[in-house]
Amino acid sequence: MALEDYYFMPLKADSEIKPFKCKDDDLNGFLFEDARKYLTDLMAVTYLWEDLPNGRTVAYFSLLNDKITFDPEQRSIWNRLSRRVPNPKRRKDYPAVKIGRLAVSEEYAGQGIGRDIIRLIKYTFTHGNRTGCRFITVDAYQDAVGFYQQCGFDFLSAKDEKDKTRSMYYDLKRFLDSEDR
Repeated sequence: MALEDYYFMPLKADSEIKPFKCKDDDLNGFLFEDARKYLTDLMAVTYLWEDLPNGRTVAYFSLLNDKITFDPEQRSIWNRLSRRVPNPKRRKDYPAVKIGRLAVSEEYAGQGIGRDIIRLIKYTFTHGNRTGCRFITVDAYQDAVGFYQQCGFDFLSAKDEKDKTRSMYYDLKRFLDSEDR
């Protein structure tokens, strides 16, 4: 299908959400039941990727502000992360954008759309960004950890290894330095 057959847009309070179903009921529920509430409460913005000829939502993702904060119990991870920042600019926390949700419809799964969305987010926050943002964070479901690792994300903590989600981060400076384009 040609690129002009797809439409990418931010969800608005009055947007029609085209049919969508992924393998995770929580992600389906968020799109149809919670995404507008997060928008009107200024907590997150959801973006839709639509297939116009077929009248379907291909994928969606939600973004919100975040920060990475120093955790004294995770000193080795913090040291690795801080070494990437020039010494005069090191802080106890760094600005980030969080991927709150990211889902691809079952019909379109396995076509690289998730990776394309991650690349789009990386590009958006390194070119013409309106605020400082050094990192992308995500609380990845265990079954999505491999996907985020393939996209260049690292673990933020070792404490959550057995939890339902793993805290992960991506340093946007890597994207600017052409490591992951």
